[in-house]
Amino acid sequence: MKFTKMHGIGNDFVVVNSLTDGPSEDALPELARSLNNRKFGVGGDGLILVLPSKVADFKMRMFNPDGTEAEMCGNGIRCFAKFVYDHQLLPESQVKVETLAGVKVLKLALKSGKVDTVRVDMGIPKLLRSEIPMKGDDNEKVINEALKVEGRKFDITAVSMGNPHVIIFEDNLDNFPVAKYGPLIENHRSFPQRTNVHFVRVCNAGEIVVRTWERGAGETLACGTGACACVVASVLNSKTNRTVLVHLPGGDLKIEWLGDSRVLMTGPAEEVFNGVYQE
Repeated sequence: MKFTKMHGIGNDFVVVNSLTDGPSEDALPELARSLNNRKFGVGGDGLILVLPSKVADFKMRMFNPDGTEAEMCGNGIRCFAKFVYDHQLLPESQVKVETLAGVKVLKLALKSGKVDTVRVDMGIPKLLRSEIPMKGDDNEKVINEALKVEGRKFDITAVSMGNPHVIIFEDNLDNFPVAKYGPLIENHRSFPQRTNVHFVRVCNAGEIVVRTWERGAGETLACGTGACACVVASVLNSKTNRTVLVHLPGGDLKIEWLGDSRVLMTGPAEEVFNGVYQE
């Protein structure tokens, strides 16, 4: 099976062209676990499949290293867009991609004939408890709400960007034990579909720093949907403006929460190498 290794600011993926032929449905969870294994496989934060679509130019499916399928992936979809353009599957510098979180529209910025950066219309964030999803009153928003984890209280804000995110503001970010509290919050009983967890330090009204524990992947260098959710949460808590530069361990993303409530994400995507996987 041919594959391409790609990354978006350190969030890395194994991309497979499945437009005409690809892995069988029942093989996908184990394939994702094998391919993403950093010791015995290619290594990555996710397996991305490029598929045909009846409602868009292409369809994207993404599987986490634990074999579960993600609704959406912000860094992954930028890599997806670079893949279909640079591999001459798409002639235009705009592409519509079907995901489990809906159809996303991406605009490609080119450099020397290849994709350099991608702007993604991430859609309108969902804020109600039922939309996250999170247990409790379905019609409530979760903004600066207390959540107890092993005797420690966290003030959380919850946002869905097609997948669930919990945002916690933390001044002492460098020394914060993300690997301890990330999985505890990810698997907290309040979240029936688990959740991504982000710890955020606000630098000023236009910049934040984020560390991320991704559902099904662990601590990662970047999370695109998470960066969007963090900016939405920062605005909801009156901590930043609506255009924010998000600093992640792997690099920076520009996030804009527009007046019509749509979120735009702009950032790079890079191809690392191509290979053939044999079991």
